[in-house]
Amino acid sequence: MKMRMLFAVLFLLSAGAAGAACTDADKAALEKFDRDWSVAGSSGDRATLEKIYAKNYADLTPGGARSRADVIDGMVKNAEAAKASGKSEPVPTQDFYEINCTDRSALITHRVWGTDGDGADAKVWQARSIHQLEKIDGRWQVVSNAVHNLSDEWIVGYKDLEWNLADLNADKAWFERNLADDYWGVDSKTGAMENKAAALASVGEGKTTVAVTTDMDVQVDGDNGRVSGIYHTEGTDKDGKMFKRSLRYIDTFVKRDGRWQIWSSQATPIKE
Repeated sequence: MKMRMLFAVLFLLSAGAAGAACTDADKAALEKFDRDWSVAGSSGDRATLEKIYAKNYADLTPGGARSRADVIDGMVKNAEAAKASGKSEPVPTQDFYEINCTDRSALITHRVWGTDGDGADAKVWQARSIHQLEKIDGRWQVVSNAVHNLSDEWIVGYKDLEWNLADLNADKAWFERNLADDYWGVDSKTGAMENKAAALASVGEGKTTVAVTTDMDVQVDGDNGRVSGIYHTEGTDKDGKMFKRSLRYIDTFVKRDGRWQIWSSQATPIKE
């Protein structure tokens, strides 16, 4: 059955829309709080975790709700078990933050992902976390949390947004991993067809300074996915000439060996 999901919010790099009362400094502080929380959990820092979780904390994860004490005890136990085995509990990667806040409450959502296992048996997992915070006794505390595994629609959507970051960072390794070997694309400037080798050769020719996706729509049908949207980009081309343009695009994805890859891409400039 064909599934459809509309990304209704605007994505600017890794950040989403924010409430009017939430300044950039507020968002930076809340993101730091969230990342410090993850480090405390991975290291089993009970004292810090006791300060982070509010006394009235509620775990709202479907099918996995736990009490405040169970959550903290579980983190400490996992960290101790990892240390006993000669390893450390890995800190998961957190990105694509969306933060809304007032002076007394905050809502933080983000993607979280990591790898289970080693070598050829390693499996990448991805989820999305939603945290509700309140300022209690003058400091932020977590009052509720929910985590859900990502569906294929969300995985494909985030993969498409990762492309923006890869453009900004001229990350050739990302394109090497995520373009299918039989990838074909259409150059938005010349209309020429390009295969994977040509696409890789063009990475870093210019400098992208802005990469924003809006009007994003994701559809998945079995092992095939399609993403459409408008890509707003600015920077300098390989000749040092400044550019600013918006492109309406369609990217197709294919799932092979359990991993989504970009199969084709086409973008058309929007005339202003």
